[in-house]
Amino acid sequence: MAKEARIRRPPRRRLHVDDVLVVKKSRLRTAITGTVVGNFMEWFDFGVYGYLAVTLTTVFTGDLPGGLGLLLTLLGFAVSFLVRPLGGFILGPLGDKIGRQRVLFFTMAMMAIATALIGVLPTSAQIGLWAIIPLYLLKMVQGFSTGGEYAGATTYVSEFSPDRSRGFWSSFLDVGSYVGFAAGASVVALTTLIVESNAGANGMVEFGWRIPFLVAIPLGIVAIWFRLKIPETPAFEAEQDAGLTVVEDNADPMARQGLIGIFRHHWRVVLIGIALVSATNTAGYALTSYMPTYLETEVGVSNLMAAVATVPVLILMSACLPFIGKLSDKIGRRPVYGIAVVSTLVLMIPAFTIMQIGEEWAVFIALAMVAIPVAFYVAISASALPALFPTASRFGAMAVAYNIAVSLFGGTTPLFSQALVELTGNTYMPAFYIMFFAALGGVALLTMKETAKRPLLGSFPTVETREEAVEIVEHQDDNPYIDTSTMPLNIIEPPAEPVGSPEPVGT
Repeated sequence: MAKEARIRRPPRRRLHVDDVLVVKKSRLRTAITGTVVGNFMEWFDFGVYGYLAVTLTTVFTGDLPGGLGLLLTLLGFAVSFLVRPLGGFILGPLGDKIGRQRVLFFTMAMMAIATALIGVLPTSAQIGLWAIIPLYLLKMVQGFSTGGEYAGATTYVSEFSPDRSRGFWSSFLDVGSYVGFAAGASVVALTTLIVESNAGANGMVEFGWRIPFLVAIPLGIVAIWFRLKIPETPAFEAEQDAGLTVVEDNADPMARQGLIGIFRHHWRVVLIGIALVSATNTAGYALTSYMPTYLETEVGVSNLMAAVATVPVLILMSACLPFIGKLSDKIGRRPVYGIAVVSTLVLMIPAFTIMQIGEEWAVFIALAMVAIPVAFYVAISASALPALFPTASRFGAMAVAYNIAVSLFGGTTPLFSQALVELTGNTYMPAFYIMFFAALGGVALLTMKETAKRPLLGSFPTVETREEAVEIVEHQDDNPYIDTSTMPLNIIEPPAEPVGSPEPVGT
């Protein structure tokens, strides 16, 4: 009997120089700048709302008891996060389908308009407690837009950044975040100083609170203009050219997936992302959005004093982020996350203890201590988290993981922290809350894959010069950071050839 001919399968095509994505620094800077402005606007609103929380309690909740009114105001902050998953679930997969740049332009415009409209809302003095409803609605619009903003921005900067320096370049996204928050706090502090000097102590409640929100109009126009200028990412365009983002394939984890496919193929990595985002944002939102309220209500410092102490800390922390990002390019993302987790567990209780002293110097030192782990978390978020997911589904998967974590745990930090303080009378409850999620993040870190120095999953290598591209191609077989099996390299199928000659058939 004749033996069946064995068919030789052609090997996957090797990586060529023209496959490697070369991104010049000038184009990279344009892309990063256009992305950073969106995060600046998002966090500008957080800064304004956070530092006006006590004032807005009077403006929108009228004569309700202080504790209840403040919780309702903080609920306005939390409700924006509760709708973020909806925005992420819609805008994330849309960004994988039509492109990162288009969705980022849409989120920027929606966010700027909603922030500005808050500045013209009626107050409880005009329409009673109903005033809180349009505030909640606009915060929900903001939440929907930001559901696609950070996931899209991190996806965008990570795909534009060279593999060897992704931590450095991506860190500028969160520089924009915290500078934006500091700008919002500064505008509130300056407005308070000018208004109260000219209109008395009630000036901020009567009309001054509107000014910081209306400042979002010119800022929004500038940000939208920048967003119009940014190009599409090379990684997304390369996948479009390869035809991989055009057709969904439910069976292929590397192909573009809808929500069901994301959970089906990437649920383990989504859980890792949720844990790390929760650890990052409980500490981050405690430092920013909740700290003004905590300092005023629990420590007894003035709104102006809280801003004076917080703004320099945020500016100093922001200046450190690129250096931490560069450190992660050298030693890896996992070790930097480990530093963040350990420093959170070590520093939170001492920081809140020093904060209780209530003096300006003590508040400054305490906030600086809280900022240390936050800096190590956020400096690598934009480079580490998107790299966990393949290019074809990166925007959507990142939106799912990030927004679930932020909506349930991060953005609700002010509300839950204040509620725990009110319930227990223990002013250290925010510290325990932050430490709990840091511990969960540490557990997730044990199963996270290292992504530093490597091409993004599902993408070609990204470099700054053609010389680097040539070097990568020449050493692709012995480079431990190159895995061509995850890249969109088409297999060229020549006619199948039998191996050996079939034996003659005997009679």
